[in-house]
Amino acid sequence: MSRHPRPLPLRRPPTVSVIIPCYNYGHYLEGAVNSALDQAGVEVDVIVIDDASPDGSGDVAADLADRDPRVRAVRHVHNQGHIATYNEGLAMVESDYVVLLSADDLLVPDALARATALMEAHPSVGFVYGHPLAFTDRAPDPKLDVRGWTIWSGHEWMEGRSRRGRNCIFCPEVVMRNSVQQTIGGYDPTQPHSGDFEMWLRASAVADVGRINGASQAYYRIHSDSMQRTVNAGHLTDLEGRRAAFASVLNSSERPVPRGPALYTQACRALAIDALRRALADHDNGCSEPDGVKDLMAFARRVWPYAPSLREWKALQRRIRRPAAAPVPVSVACSRVARDLNGRVRWRRWRWSGV
Repeated sequence: MSRHPRPLPLRRPPTVSVIIPCYNYGHYLEGAVNSALDQAGVEVDVIVIDDASPDGSGDVAADLADRDPRVRAVRHVHNQGHIATYNEGLAMVESDYVVLLSADDLLVPDALARATALMEAHPSVGFVYGHPLAFTDRAPDPKLDVRGWTIWSGHEWMEGRSRRGRNCIFCPEVVMRNSVQQTIGGYDPTQPHSGDFEMWLRASAVADVGRINGASQAYYRIHSDSMQRTVNAGHLTDLEGRRAAFASVLNSSERPVPRGPALYTQACRALAIDALRRALADHDNGCSEPDGVKDLMAFARRVWPYAPSLREWKALQRRIRRPAAAPVPVSVACSRVARDLNGRVRWRRWRWSGV
């Protein structure tokens, strides 16, 4: 069961390294760096790695390093890709804690002090996250008051992710203990679409997981050039990435997880349901790409052979068999409303509890 200990203040200023990989985000870079340097209560150093950006990001990084000795700038001559860049930054860290912050995202004031206070008080916790605020142009006012802490055993947190088949973390809101990071190693190059999630699953296999409740911890920028809308675009790509992350950790023979295969089976069922619900929504909304619905159904059946027995599959089959000119049944209209309500409930639960 999760624990809810009383929040405690920091007794000392821990050291935190913030790694900021950058590719063509030079116009965002100064904001990201400043959001890290302005953190109170901790000793921060920032590592900016420009992955051979053609937009002049390397010059911006060099200028920031010249202006503040806490900033180190690394410039690649040739593009190495995001996974190699992440791992290069992680290998440079000597601090107590580490954060990977995309150059287009921001940290909320005092986020690092709030996260490290939890880990300083509870050495079993390997990483901490909190609520991220999504924004486009202007960052909204954050909530800064901590309502409480939640601590899960790592296996309990992993079981929750397997049961739902979902990743409940964006990325910039995570602060990890560097000793845990060194224990589990860097990003897996075979996980280009779900490297963060796979990393957090690996960390939960060796340490407990904490969350800051109430306060906002980071800003997640939504824009047309973000990786989620380019490299990782598409619901099917996301599903495949999550499946690969679960398989990598739960089916590992090198780092066996208690009940790993059973949890993987549970995750596959949840992923199949997720795929079918998306297919239902696409079908009901008049998706212009019917092959997309078929692809989602094929994914569901591949990862969970019993998918045809699920109620979502049967509902989708009824929709597909209905003549195009037939009126939309009341049950279909009701299911749309139910999906919307369930989505709102899930969002509120995630906003409150983080899972």
